[in-house]
Amino acid sequence: MVRRGCLLLATLLLAGCSGFGGEPGPAQGDGTGGTGPITLAIGRDTTAYLRPLLDRWNQTHPAERVTLLELPEAADEQRAQMVANLQAHSDRYDVLGLDVVWTAEFADAGWIVPLDRGLFPMGKLLRPVVDTAVYRDRLWAVPFTSNAGLLYYRSDILKKEHLKPPTTWAELRDQAKRLGKKYDIGGYAGQFLTYEGLTVNFTEAVHSAGGTILSSDARTVTMDPETARTALSFLADGLKEGWIPQEALAYKEEESRLAFQRGELLFTRNWPHAYGPATHSAVAGKFQVTRLPGRTGPGSSTLGGQNLAISAYSKRQKSALNFIRYFTGPECQRLVLAQGSFPPVWADLYDDPELIKRFPYLPVLKEAILSARPRPVTADYNQLSLVISSAVSSALTLGKPVDETVTELKQQLGEVIQTGG
Repeated sequence: MVRRGCLLLATLLLAGCSGFGGEPGPAQGDGTGGTGPITLAIGRDTTAYLRPLLDRWNQTHPAERVTLLELPEAADEQRAQMVANLQAHSDRYDVLGLDVVWTAEFADAGWIVPLDRGLFPMGKLLRPVVDTAVYRDRLWAVPFTSNAGLLYYRSDILKKEHLKPPTTWAELRDQAKRLGKKYDIGGYAGQFLTYEGLTVNFTEAVHSAGGTILSSDARTVTMDPETARTALSFLADGLKEGWIPQEALAYKEEESRLAFQRGELLFTRNWPHAYGPATHSAVAGKFQVTRLPGRTGPGSSTLGGQNLAISAYSKRQKSALNFIRYFTGPECQRLVLAQGSFPPVWADLYDDPELIKRFPYLPVLKEAILSARPRPVTADYNQLSLVISSAVSSALTLGKPVDETVTELKQQLGEVIQTGG
């Protein structure tokens, strides 16, 4: 039934009868009215859900077949390949799967085209997710998946110890340190390799301590030194005290996911897509998820996810627009969750009884997304992230004093926003 719904939606889109509005209007650029085969450039599909979804489109759109071009897993490497392509004005990519933090940069550079809001049901999507696709009051992409960091924990061990999952850093530290030693298991891990994931983990810590990084207009560094020191010390002390294993310094999302699935961690911070694979691993039936802990109570996740945008250099922008409207529709969104374990962007899917039965974490995830905080919205985000991850890495891997790290980081962030990267 789901398949018929997805195919029907595609047909309705081409007939101009979908709930998204009439026929797509011109986007912008020389390739506006172009139709034909297109390419979707997006990060590596680690859960093998994309090709079956693309096959559904291709079966009914033989003249507009979509070819999947998988980019590296790490967001930094994805961005590097996309930027190289776009700076060369190449038409190889038609639809771009953008990390939600890239909207401002790609729009500011003229690499993607603005879209007509009236073509998309923005009122039915999660509000924080919609905001990630808007820059300077214009819609530049369409939300495809959302994301919020969650705390994965060994429910079997906590139940045995008559403990509830931690809601504060102090509780996390105590349980990770004490139970890790008792059960000979790593305490806690996030993504601490020097890349975008480390920026995310640090930003979450700052937000969960009640702080911010930049002002809403990205013109002022608002990072309070005391709050930032508290956030960075939470991570640095964990490594020093041993309840964060040293191996975590080399973890990206996949490494931390696999370590937890092998039963090597009591707690880990990861995105929701790690949930599905864990149900078929050594910890199946032994884990649950909850919101990230914070300094004095539940913390704040970094808002993640992917948006779909149209390359300004695509020669088939009409087909690209039709495809995006189809691929972000409600039935395909249901399949994104059911087959890929990626959080959908349609709000009502989080309240669907059938989905909750299969994905019991949905209510917690919805709460996490609605309370999540975005990373700084700026066209200079990439440089900003590099500065943050480099500074934080020095404190975690080289033992650079926290106070010194925070002081230098605030100065460097000021230089980035003053010089434009």
